[in-house]
Amino acid sequence: LSLSLSLSLAPPPQFGVDNVLCHVADPTFVGFCSLRGADCGVKTIAKADPHEKVGVLASVGGKPHVVEYSEISTEMAEATREALSGSGTRLLYGAAHICVNWFSLPFLRAFAAGALGEEGSASLPLHVARKKVPCLDPDKGGGSVPLQPSEPNAIKLELFIFDTFPHAAKLVALQVPREHEFAPVKNAPGAASDSPHTACAAFSRLCVDRLVAAGGTVKAPRPCVAANSGNGSRPRPLLEISPLVSYAGEGLEERVAGREFELPQHLC
Repeated sequence: LSLSLSLSLAPPPQFGVDNVLCHVADPTFVGFCSLRGADCGVKTIAKADPHEKVGVLASVGGKPHVVEYSEISTEMAEATREALSGSGTRLLYGAAHICVNWFSLPFLRAFAAGALGEEGSASLPLHVARKKVPCLDPDKGGGSVPLQPSEPNAIKLELFIFDTFPHAAKLVALQVPREHEFAPVKNAPGAASDSPHTACAAFSRLCVDRLVAAGGTVKAPRPCVAANSGNGSRPRPLLEISPLVSYAGEGLEERVAGREFELPQHLC
């Protein structure tokens, strides 16, 4: 951290590796946080429904926190407020945290040095997660028979980087479109949601939107809306635009304008 500060390096963005649509080092997000003079910044999306299993950005005791879905009551999850536009209502706790964060270097150095919190007592709390962990059955074969537990049998202690947020003097949030920036891989191939196949389909849809916006066309208007049939089949056809060609759709016109593309296609 001291070396980064001495070299005037840009603050490091942080993201979850399971989000296929994450915009790594997004200049819009980095610029937003820097211009606002923030200690921390987060990206959020609107929750898909009140009980979506995502943490939400909230104020706890006047401090910014990410509150896990398991810590929110049904009443809180379903609570609503009047929309700022005046049309209808929105979820009160509807800003889902997608684990894309930004931290200023002075804030990181102060936290790491123990200079934050009451009398420098800031630290990351441990979170308890109960997991089903394969093990050996102690009652069979002298403890040599593998066991796949049907109920949680282990306790995992976790540290979350967002537990630094309550110690920030200023935290800012940027809400982004789900379809552009969030396609997590949490489930096995063939699952109805959050699988490798649904993530591929989401990325392909984004690439198709960027190609069409740049003046190109494809033979099928929305080729990847399919998800999958639940039997593990890969959604086809797909389009991938390499980030070496375009980071977020810029500069595509000279490559695609006026052209029709047959999918599957990889622009590289």
